[in-house]
Amino acid sequence: MWKWVRALDRVLRGEATRLPELSEETIQIPAVGLSAVVLGLGMVYGVCMGCFALVNRQELADRLGQLLASTVKVPALFMLTLVVTFPSLYVFNALVGTRLTLRAMLRLLVASLAVNLAVLASLGPIVAFFSISTTVAGYGFMVLLNVLVFALSGALGLTFLLQTLHRLSIARRGPMPLLSPASNPGMSEGPHPPPESVPPTPVPLPPEPRARQPVEVELVEEPGALDQIEGYVLGRHVKKVFGCWVVVFGLVGAQMGWVLRPFVGSPGTPFQWFRERESNFFEAVLETIRNLF
Repeated sequence: MWKWVRALDRVLRGEATRLPELSEETIQIPAVGLSAVVLGLGMVYGVCMGCFALVNRQELADRLGQLLASTVKVPALFMLTLVVTFPSLYVFNALVGTRLTLRAMLRLLVASLAVNLAVLASLGPIVAFFSISTTVAGYGFMVLLNVLVFALSGALGLTFLLQTLHRLSIARRGPMPLLSPASNPGMSEGPHPPPESVPPTPVPLPPEPRARQPVEVELVEEPGALDQIEGYVLGRHVKKVFGCWVVVFGLVGAQMGWVLRPFVGSPGTPFQWFRERESNFFEAVLETIRNLF
């Protein structure tokens, strides 16, 4: 278990996505173990999310039921969204010519979900604090707070995905080839003729030695997981294609959350695992904003 947590730490620090690590055109992570960590992080945030129902519902069964539902539904939300959007990402990947295999693409998605859930779980205590300190009248505020937290963590996870795809494309190019004599007219094969003799010139005396000044050495920092490699630019069509997929992933994730609701649990309604299908995620958010303000 510890090695899986260590693998997550390597991903977050950018150690697993440095160019030497991507030389085999894949990200070297334990995909199965990291998936287990992702599920655990999702359950942690689900517990924090269910704290609102734990302190604002009357019936004990409703409290525990909503807490259990939130704990299970948060990791299920991300896994189901991954299942729905993975085929489109693989086709987009083939269109832009990154040449990532099915296994390499799956590992990359698991790593991006790990970044997403790590940020989400790190913000969980803040959500739990507001859940415990907010009364029943603040239900709309708690819904919007969770939407913002999901949006922030999702944006960072997808940024990690795009930057890692960028680095994989750089790693696939490999080092620049050395110039050969045929490619450089200034270079000629065979031994070079000796230079013409030149009369010696007087050598000036060296200046008097001065005190040695300290030399400032600029340390080169390794890029982080979200940093862009300087000197390399991702192709415009690659940006557009994967930008479209990011939008698709966000839309599917938002609607998937609407299908799996309730997550927070309205105190004025009895607990239920799933609600009837009505409206959509975006209309519900706009309605919540109107009611709140």
